[in-house]
Amino acid sequence: MPRLPTDPFTRFDRSLVQFLTDLKQNNTREWFAGQKERYERDVRDPALAFIEAMQPRLRTISRHIVADSRKMGGSLMRIHRDTRFSRDKRPYKTNVGIQFRHAAGKDVHAPGFYLHIEPGSTFLAAGVWHPEREVLAAIRTAIQQRPKAWLAARDHDPFRQRFALDGDSLKRAPAGINPDHPLIEDLRRTDFIAVEELRPAEIHDPGLADRAAESFLTAKPFMRFLCKALDLPF
Repeated sequence: MPRLPTDPFTRFDRSLVQFLTDLKQNNTREWFAGQKERYERDVRDPALAFIEAMQPRLRTISRHIVADSRKMGGSLMRIHRDTRFSRDKRPYKTNVGIQFRHAAGKDVHAPGFYLHIEPGSTFLAAGVWHPEREVLAAIRTAIQQRPKAWLAARDHDPFRQRFALDGDSLKRAPAGINPDHPLIEDLRRTDFIAVEELRPAEIHDPGLADRAAESFLTAKPFMRFLCKALDLPF
């Protein structure tokens, strides 16, 4: 996929990772307030440009996956942590999270694609993370009713060359499912996500948008299966 001549995205500079490193060491509201312009210049603005660059690329994969480059409420996840019910009161996340979710989704639990940038941990992902009970049940039902379609999506060779299934699983079979089911390992999953680790240098490559789009394209059968299980178009 050639780089588009009108791409707003150039690359993520190394100053982005340096900001996240500094934030991890100074995770206070006072420090962040003094670094807000730096955050906007080195982190937020290039992230929004990346999201904008992904818009035409994602349309070639699915017109139902949204790349929303608004500063708030779009694909760029908030840097502020929700500390209301957490013992960890650090106010800021020390990573960049970008989610391209299904148009029918309202939050991070919707089917979608994802880019995670954090010092020491950078990856692409596809699928459904921490689905609600009804959503999880629908996916498990689809796997049981259409096992061949699930295996074809899960084991699609270009997909498996890049991605590995990840996330949480139950230790035992879910209620009502035979522990000896041939797909019990998948049916025990509580996350249906696939992850591709990136080398740190890849984040700074001007071709990152193309790199991400190529990977997301290989996950199309996986995403189509999940969306069909949830009665969503893909």
